[in-house]
Amino acid sequence: MVIVFALLALGVLVGANWYVWRRLFRDTTRRPGPVRRVGAVVIAGGWALAIGAIVTERAGAPFWLQQTLAWPGFLWLALSIYLLLAVVAGEAVRPLLRRVLERRAPSTGAVGSQEPAPASTPAPELSPAVDSSAGPGPAPAAEPPAATEPAPTPVPEPTPLPEPAPTPDPSRRLFVSRALAGAAAAVAVGTVGYGTYGVLRGPRVKRVTVALDKLPRAAHGYRIAVVSDIHLGPILGRAFAQKVVDTINSTQPDIVAVVGDLVDGSVKDLGPAAAPLRQLEAPSYFVTGNHEYFSGAEQWVEEVRRLGLRPLENARTELPYFDLAGVNDIAGESEGRGPDFGRALGDRDTARACVLLAHQPVQIHEAVRHHVDLQLSGHTHGGQLWPGNFIAAAANPTLAGLDRYGDTQLYVSRGAGAWGPPTRVGAPSDITVIELASTRA
Repeated sequence: MVIVFALLALGVLVGANWYVWRRLFRDTTRRPGPVRRVGAVVIAGGWALAIGAIVTERAGAPFWLQQTLAWPGFLWLALSIYLLLAVVAGEAVRPLLRRVLERRAPSTGAVGSQEPAPASTPAPELSPAVDSSAGPGPAPAAEPPAATEPAPTPVPEPTPLPEPAPTPDPSRRLFVSRALAGAAAAVAVGTVGYGTYGVLRGPRVKRVTVALDKLPRAAHGYRIAVVSDIHLGPILGRAFAQKVVDTINSTQPDIVAVVGDLVDGSVKDLGPAAAPLRQLEAPSYFVTGNHEYFSGAEQWVEEVRRLGLRPLENARTELPYFDLAGVNDIAGESEGRGPDFGRALGDRDTARACVLLAHQPVQIHEAVRHHVDLQLSGHTHGGQLWPGNFIAAAANPTLAGLDRYGDTQLYVSRGAGAWGPPTRVGAPSDITVIELASTRA
């Protein structure tokens, strides 16, 4: 089944790229030539770079090689998505544009539609006049009878020729193809460019108020800065981490919660990129995400501890007004270090409010069973690249924002960074300041 699925996916990928090549390069040229060959090289080369970027990152290749391939390879992934979507959208416009051009084209008269000129009517012959005043005289000699001319053969009127069926104008068809191809390329490049700028600019602050019944009145207004999915790696490095830290510090939270997917790479390669985390001013807590287990989770737990964050590995700490707990990500199960809710929450005082840090929203069901009041998660990126939000929504109970499951509330952050393409479309990055509200206040 895996092989069949892989072959099916490969067929879909090849077919989609052939379709994009056809619309952008074949249909916009009159005959085979260098433009079509360049188009094939661009598309095939883009996918070679994209596959190379993914493989080198997962295989732990030399970091300089990862950085070399990451920018063009991952940006091509995003660009190819929006080229395909723009070309498909152009199919709806294509017939309308052709019809408009046909109506505006000058019309010519139909062949054989001219009316024949009317035949001239011959003048009637006049009979000779008889002079009545003349006397009787010899009778005029009788003229021989005129020869009878045969009646003229009627000439049939010319039959109008049928109007020829209109044939498509090749120049008009070429104009339509070029116009739509240019528009598709402009839309795709503009979309990816703006989405990349949004990521590199840094996350924006989002503020959400969450009311908790068990929270004491003294804790009303307590602020938790939630940041997830920073994804430091070959593209997003130390400068990006500094922006994240500066943004968090500007909100002046009471505590900071880093809820997974901090990095995509080893401590050796990304330790310097993560160094700005040391500058976090509020007490900071960390739980693993699935990408930590692709990057050496045990090493990263020790590294964030060295940087001043406190890892919560299936553990809980009692803060003055509520319990703060954290569980490992589900991906840790492959290493025997998966989530353990019993260890983190089993013996706590359920009369106290409890906030749980768990990377994936799907962990909410265990949180409900353990009477957690609020779970803070990330992982979804809000879909990151539209229409990926529909896929992410189908795989997660909550895509982004605040939701409720029984007596437990769930907040899912869209994340601060991006995985793969450093691009977001329809899912802007954020750092969320959760302001706790006491219902007793």
